[in-house]
Amino acid sequence: MAKSIMIQGTMSGAGKSLTAGALCRIFTQDGYRTAPFKSQNMALNSYVTYDGFEMGRAQVMQAEAAMREPDVRMNPILLKPTSDVGSQVIINGVPIGNMPAKEYFKRKIEYIPVIRKAYESLAAENDIIVIEGAGSPAEINLKTNDIVNMGMAKIASSPVLLVGDIDRGGVFAQLYGTTELLDTDEKEFIKGLIINKFRGDKSILKSGLDIIESLTDKPVLGVVPYADVDIDEEDSLAERLNVKTGNGVLDIAVIRLPHISNFTDFTPFECIGDVSLRYVKNECELGEPDLIIIPGTKNTIGDLLYIRQNGLEAAVIKRAERGTAVIGICGGYQMLGMEIYDPNCTEHGGRIRGMCLLDTRTVFGDTKKTVRANGKIGDIGGVFKDLKDLPIEGYEIHMGETEVHGKSFADLNVCGSMASDGAVNGNIYGTYVHGLFDSAAVTETVIDSLMREKGIEHKNIKSFDMKAYKDKQYNKLADIVRANIDMNKIYEIMGITSKK
Repeated sequence: MAKSIMIQGTMSGAGKSLTAGALCRIFTQDGYRTAPFKSQNMALNSYVTYDGFEMGRAQVMQAEAAMREPDVRMNPILLKPTSDVGSQVIINGVPIGNMPAKEYFKRKIEYIPVIRKAYESLAAENDIIVIEGAGSPAEINLKTNDIVNMGMAKIASSPVLLVGDIDRGGVFAQLYGTTELLDTDEKEFIKGLIINKFRGDKSILKSGLDIIESLTDKPVLGVVPYADVDIDEEDSLAERLNVKTGNGVLDIAVIRLPHISNFTDFTPFECIGDVSLRYVKNECELGEPDLIIIPGTKNTIGDLLYIRQNGLEAAVIKRAERGTAVIGICGGYQMLGMEIYDPNCTEHGGRIRGMCLLDTRTVFGDTKKTVRANGKIGDIGGVFKDLKDLPIEGYEIHMGETEVHGKSFADLNVCGSMASDGAVNGNIYGTYVHGLFDSAAVTETVIDSLMREKGIEHKNIKSFDMKAYKDKQYNKLADIVRANIDMNKIYEIMGITSKK
């Protein structure tokens, strides 16, 4: 049975996911078969495994760091918010329906056997399990029947490292307050403290570190500097959504929908110097981009109403009519059509006019499609005509079925059967495929095509290998964390003699 270490935080965004990812890579580098685990994740960024199950992107990131294929057992419960007070509940990669938060809170204890089975199955196949908590273990209103923080530590009999975020200020109060709000038996699980996101001279922290160790009776195992690494983040706290990346000659605007999902689809553009990628929330921010992308969403109708009411929809349509290229992914593709109908209140309910830029009609049903897909792009014409016949590979996550009149975007092999995907109308393109731009050939062709359209002298865009880029980032993160925390002590806490 595997040894384990659990990463809990003083708050959301303290750095649990990245710390867990760093440890996954470090343990893997040290020769241990390692797997991540998070019993319950709340996120709109999700992923479809090769066997067709849906899981949170944070554990996908950690699996990649551990050089493992993502496995739904790593995240047996996924909550995808559909509103401020409710979420779609996904158990073992399969949606079981939408629940108000209050109802889920009452029922979550029912899922302990699911969590235990997934964890024990992973533990039987690995040397080390790196467990991630959620939010803070000191959220006293949520501690009853907890299944993701100290409740999970008890299920796994796992030692805990508590991470505090110094960048937001008050890190000593975070660490002390969190430990003091825990029950006596819960405090015993915490074996060490980590201060994260530090900027400056560590020597000025010395007196504070001594005091916090005395107050909590817990050792500080490290002070990790603010790490400049490009690794997938949790959607609700992603700093990249607020920052314009790059100073390139090409301007790509992604519509920042209230329930935006899978914004990691656009990471490849952030890594290319000729591109400026920005997320826009209103008409004033849109400007005159070279490409507009409407991303996925967990509430297609609700988010379409949002951009309709704030004027962003009209601004996009106006630019599309002037010839600006528009790409819709998943929910964004559904929005581009003539009509969306949700007869069973799967997401929002009702019937709504779409943006009328594609001749499609979408009807939501009760069955969610979560599949891997691969194929090739069709003869789509328009500004991206050179994408014809390029291979694509990715995954689909959607509730709706879309009827297409006219040209499709791609021909896909889905579960062994060929099917058409998406729709095209001039410079307007829609597809259900997440991960479209992970293909270097697709991304480079999109950029080359936009440059040509803009009248810029053709540049040879350097081939971008997304897998190699991610691997470099994981190694960089691991190096930073290894250099700034006491790994020997962490191995000792787990009861393992380090191979290093």
